[in-house]
Amino acid sequence: MSKPVLAIVGRPNVGKSTLFNRIAGDRIAIVEDTPGVTRDRIYADADWTRHRFTIIDTGGLDPDSDDIIIKHTFRQAETAIEIADVILFVADVKDGVMEADKQVAAILRRAGKPVVLAVNKVDVTTKENMDVYEFYELALGTPVPVSAGQALGLGELLDEIVKHFPDPDAAGGDDDETIKVAVTGKPNVGKSSLVNRLLGEERVIVSDIPGTTRDAIDTYVERGGRRYMFIDTAGLRRKSKIKENIERYAMVRAVAAVERCDVCILLIDAEQGVSEQDTKIAGIAHERGKATIIVVNKWDLIEKDEKTMKEFSEKISVDLAFMPYAPHLFISAKTGQRTHKLFDLIHTAYQNNAMRVSTGLLNDVIIEATAINQPPADRGRALRIYYATQVSVKPPTFVLFVNESERMHFSYKRFLENQIRQAFGFSCTPIHFILRNRDEK
Repeated sequence: MSKPVLAIVGRPNVGKSTLFNRIAGDRIAIVEDTPGVTRDRIYADADWTRHRFTIIDTGGLDPDSDDIIIKHTFRQAETAIEIADVILFVADVKDGVMEADKQVAAILRRAGKPVVLAVNKVDVTTKENMDVYEFYELALGTPVPVSAGQALGLGELLDEIVKHFPDPDAAGGDDDETIKVAVTGKPNVGKSSLVNRLLGEERVIVSDIPGTTRDAIDTYVERGGRRYMFIDTAGLRRKSKIKENIERYAMVRAVAAVERCDVCILLIDAEQGVSEQDTKIAGIAHERGKATIIVVNKWDLIEKDEKTMKEFSEKISVDLAFMPYAPHLFISAKTGQRTHKLFDLIHTAYQNNAMRVSTGLLNDVIIEATAINQPPADRGRALRIYYATQVSVKPPTFVLFVNESERMHFSYKRFLENQIRQAFGFSCTPIHFILRNRDEK
C-alpha cells in the first residue's frame, strides 16, 4: 500500500541535497555551500522505471561533533535510517574516504537494511573514476560513481536503488486519502513544538534558536482512522532580515508548503499578536483557497481575565478581516492546552474545503437571498442572477450567471457568500465566485 522509502545520508557538504533534487526533479532541498545547511530530513516523491518511492534528505552525519545542531541532525538521520527501506550513502570522491565516512558506514551496516553507496562529484572519467575504488574499503558493496551537479550516472544509480524495492505489479493500491496540513508562522512561534505535540514524538528539531527549521518537513500520523501529513515549514522573515540565500529559499518553500496543503494552520505568538509576516501568510492561504485555522500559541504565558481571549480574538478579526471564516484556537504547544481540539478542527476544515452542494439547493439559497436583499441597480438597470452552480472544490467555487457582471458590487458578493455559508456551513474555508455574463433573450 505505501511507497518504499529511500533515505539519503552522509557527511555534511557531500552533495546530498543536490542529489536529492536531481532524483526528485525539483529544487526542494536547500542547496548551499555552507556545511550543515540541511538541518532536518525532508521528503519528496519520485519515480523510476514504474517504481514510485519517497526520498528523505537528511542532515549531515558527524557523530563526533559537539555542535548542538549537528547533534540534532545526527538524531534525525538515525530516525530516517530507522524508517527507510533502502539507504543511499553519499560520499565525496574529492575528499576520499574520511574517518567520518567509516563511522557512518559502520552505523549503516548495523542498520541491517539495503545500502547503495554513491560516490559523488566524479566529474572526470579518468583519474577520479580510479579514485572510486578506494571506497570499496567501506564494505558497502560496489560504489556507484555520480555527479549530482552535472547529472551524470543518475540512471545507473537509480537502477541500483530500485533493485531493492518490491515489484510494483505485486504492490497494493494507492495510499488512503491523506489530509495535508501546513503549520506556518514566523520564526520561533512554536511550529515544531506544535507538530511534535500532535505527533506525540520528537520528529522535528525543537530549540530556542529562531529559524532552526529551515526546510519544510513532512511527517505522518494516523488519528481516529484518518491519516494526516504535517508540513512543518520554515518561518517567514521580513525581507530586510533575509541576508543569506538559504533564508530566501526557506521563504519560498513556506509559500510552496501552503500550495501543497489542504489545511493551513497559521500559528500566531500570543505575546506579539498578529505580525506583518502573519498577515502575509494568511493572504497567501486565502488567495490560494486553502482552508485555514488561526492558532494562537503560548497562551499559557499571557496574564488573563475573563475578557482577554475575546479581546484578542476581536483584534485578530480586525487584522485579518479578509478571512472571517477562519476559526481561532488558543493553545499552548508546550503544555498541551487545547491542542487536542486541533484534529477535529482540521478534519472539519478539510471537509468544508472539499464540500459540494447540489445545484437545486444552491439556487434555492440564491433566490431567497435576492428576495431578502435586492441586487444592486445602476441608472435603472439592476443586476440579475439567473442561475448558480458549483464547478469545483478546494476551495468551493461557484459560477453565477448574470446579466452584467460589472454590476456585482463587492459588498453584495460578500452578502451572497454569507448566505451560502449560513445555509451549508462552509466554515474554515474561503469561497470563490466566478461571474459569467448571459445575454438576455
